[in-house]
Amino acid sequence: MDFKETLLMPQTEFPMRGNLPKREPEIQAKWEESKIYEKVQKRTEGRPLFVLHDGPPYANGDIHIGHALNKVLKDMIVRYKSMSGFHAPYVPGWDTHGLPIETALTKSGKVNRKSMSVAEFRVLCEEYARKQIDRQREQFMRLGVRGDWWNPYVTLDKEYEAQQIKVFGEMAKKGFIYKGKKPVYWSPSSESALAEAEIEYHDKRSPSIYVAFPVKDGKGVLDESVKIVIWTTTPWTIPANLGIAVHPDLEYSVVKVNNDSFVVASGLLEQLQSELEWNNGEVVKTLKGSELEYVVAKHPFYDRESLVMLGDHVTLDAGTGCVHTAPGHGEEDYIVGQKYGLDVLCPVDDKGYMTEEAPGFEGLFYDEANKPITEKLDEVGALLKLTFITHSYAHDWRTKKPVIYRATAQWFASIENFRQELLAAIESVEWLPAWGETRLYNMVRDRGDWCISRQRAWGVPIPVFYGEDGEPIITDETINHVSELFREHGSNIWFERETKDLLPEGFTSEHSPNGIFTREMDIMDVWFDSGSSHQSVLVEREELQRPADMYLEGSDQYRGWFNSSLSTSVAVTGKAPYKAVLSHGFALDGDGRKMSKSLGNVVIPNDVMKQLGADILRLWVASVDYQADVRVSDKILKQVSEVYRKIRNTFRFLLGNLHDFDPSVHRVSTDALSGVDKFMLVKLNRLIDDVKEAYNLYQFSSVYHSIHNFCTIELSSFYMDLAKDTLYIEHADHPDRRAIQTVMYDVLVSLTKLLSPIIPHTADEVWAYIPGIEVESVQLTDMPEAQNFGDVTSLEEKWDAFMNVRNDVLKALENARNEKIIGKSLTAAIVLYPDGKVRELLESVDRLEKLFIVSNVTIAGSKQEAPEPAETFDELAIVVKKAEGETCERCWVVSPTVGKNEQHPTLCADCAETVTKYYA
Repeated sequence: MDFKETLLMPQTEFPMRGNLPKREPEIQAKWEESKIYEKVQKRTEGRPLFVLHDGPPYANGDIHIGHALNKVLKDMIVRYKSMSGFHAPYVPGWDTHGLPIETALTKSGKVNRKSMSVAEFRVLCEEYARKQIDRQREQFMRLGVRGDWWNPYVTLDKEYEAQQIKVFGEMAKKGFIYKGKKPVYWSPSSESALAEAEIEYHDKRSPSIYVAFPVKDGKGVLDESVKIVIWTTTPWTIPANLGIAVHPDLEYSVVKVNNDSFVVASGLLEQLQSELEWNNGEVVKTLKGSELEYVVAKHPFYDRESLVMLGDHVTLDAGTGCVHTAPGHGEEDYIVGQKYGLDVLCPVDDKGYMTEEAPGFEGLFYDEANKPITEKLDEVGALLKLTFITHSYAHDWRTKKPVIYRATAQWFASIENFRQELLAAIESVEWLPAWGETRLYNMVRDRGDWCISRQRAWGVPIPVFYGEDGEPIITDETINHVSELFREHGSNIWFERETKDLLPEGFTSEHSPNGIFTREMDIMDVWFDSGSSHQSVLVEREELQRPADMYLEGSDQYRGWFNSSLSTSVAVTGKAPYKAVLSHGFALDGDGRKMSKSLGNVVIPNDVMKQLGADILRLWVASVDYQADVRVSDKILKQVSEVYRKIRNTFRFLLGNLHDFDPSVHRVSTDALSGVDKFMLVKLNRLIDDVKEAYNLYQFSSVYHSIHNFCTIELSSFYMDLAKDTLYIEHADHPDRRAIQTVMYDVLVSLTKLLSPIIPHTADEVWAYIPGIEVESVQLTDMPEAQNFGDVTSLEEKWDAFMNVRNDVLKALENARNEKIIGKSLTAAIVLYPDGKVRELLESVDRLEKLFIVSNVTIAGSKQEAPEPAETFDELAIVVKKAEGETCERCWVVSPTVGKNEQHPTLCADCAETVTKYYA
């Protein structure tokens, strides 16, 4: 007889190799065919609603690793919630308006922007955006992200735009929308105003100049021979100078240098004496900044006055303490200028070129004007020093070109009018991590009014009409009419029809006695688009609700979507649009560097999925501390792949040993389980509780590490190892074997459910092989519940103590193996010399040979009676020696009973009995 045929070895068709790049698309095709998203929603109907509102990625280009990190985090949360008592619909969205799409079309060489109308160009923009949505949707779905992919929200959709108009109208109705000429971030490269969210900072080399302004009228405080010194890194703004700001509480010195006298802040005098080489400077007078108010200086080269004003924004951080003020080119300059009745002079056009309001420099690009303006200052004797500095400077985040402050007529949302409500709303939200609250609170506290108008073509038009007298007209009637027009036709109608055809029928206004109207041609800031999604999506879609339970985006969105959404929602509803905000960091390379094509360190999700599979990428997301910046590289993904392999091998071992197990027939009651089997269920219960708690806290790395440790330590190194002999060698229905299978079945089902939110493809693949399963997908089940089988504290304490003893035994066996006393552990016999509680413990446990995986165990005398050599531990000494007898051909145990059975002389007594009884 071939005794191998009598062993119940693992059998399963579940493949050892994941082959995820090939297998995952097949699994996804089944999900699509079976409409798994709809089935999940149907199953969870009636449960409490959990809405994770998707912050819309921009529809342009392939997804990057940051997209993958973001979408997988969202998917893990939504999947978990739908398996833990909630109804969790997920509606993905896209942001589709704005400059990048305009630029992509015009740079393609296929679109002659000048040869077509705005409406025609916008049609091409929409077509391009739709194609990008299709492209990104395919890639997001390839990640295994489950959602309503064929019915997403898109900011260019008619319904979305209609609701956005209502948000604008409600804000205008409450007095939060106004038009004014004030300095805003202006991008000459985009020819448009920008919001703070569209600004990023890079180093820039700039001229640094000190300029003397002669006093014209000292108001009895200063002599007319004195000059006030300012410092600036933007010489091009000198033609726009209308004033000088000083701090009312600072002390200022009049310093005599040779034949000149200069005014500077006393606190900066020592530094300036060195910088300006005032070697023999003498302070002849000191006075408070408040005394300088209304002193009049002369512009260095124009016949114009420059008024000295008081401003709390003046500091001693740099410069001279006397701040050059050009109200058309700075927010603080504008504010102080308004207080003192200065004009808002802005001699720079849309493209960044100096205008006729800067005589002598008209036609020069602002940055190129720095040199001739500096030369002019030098020519008139006003330039005290010129150097160059490299400093952090505002840039357009799309074109990556420097921006300027420039006063233009723009539409604003007045943050000041509801700032306190915004701050109160921030305090009502749960912030994860907690520092997010402070970050956004400080941003809103210090934020100026929001410039919401853009001078572009591709976006939602600002729904404002103008009367013959130039007055803006925004009424409930016009807003509702435009909203309904957009809902029916889309916003392109604004650029297709005449103004009169966009107004309600028979509309009249006191501002247009002749019935002639014009309309605003600026569009809204794209952050107003996406920031309106709480109404355009959460209110518009019946399956959702406002406020959402969670917004989850990258940490850059504190200045972006978190901020704009909060502003529009509080303005309209008085409340935040979200109950909780969870943010994640940025994806860096393996060395912690920012990814860039030039460095060649970019990790592309599509490439990873083609080489390793989406589940590896998803497992990486679960493995990292995502609330900080995270690292990813080929090496890191390889390490994650190794963890995946261990998890997959665990699944395969469990499935292989359940090939003849039918849970409806073979399940063993908990009471009939051995102590070690119950102990394994206790460990499983602990894992279930720990993992679910980690999911609830959005601590996915804890889920990852808990499951990895359970698979490698509790299962592979312990339970599966000691279970092999029983599973393979005993007959099929042996009570011990069925007991182990019962535990393994519960472990397998629980592990599959716990891992489903993280590696859904593998989880569904495993699910199809589990015996006795009737539900088509693990996604249509709930998270496992810890089993209740009474007080397990004493059981756990006992077996935890036993595991410590087992570790001692394993050390002793390893040492004996190294000293060539034994080979494999089954060639060993061990003699234990325990004291105290260890003796009690060992005498209470059956089948020690199987638990230690040796051929013989003897409990002898006390620790003191152990012969030399013996391995000694606390309350235990261990002697390891070669087991006596021959090796059983079937079970590999060394036993003196081998050769005693005439029919099966190569078998031990136990195997001979089993073979005779069940395989004769």
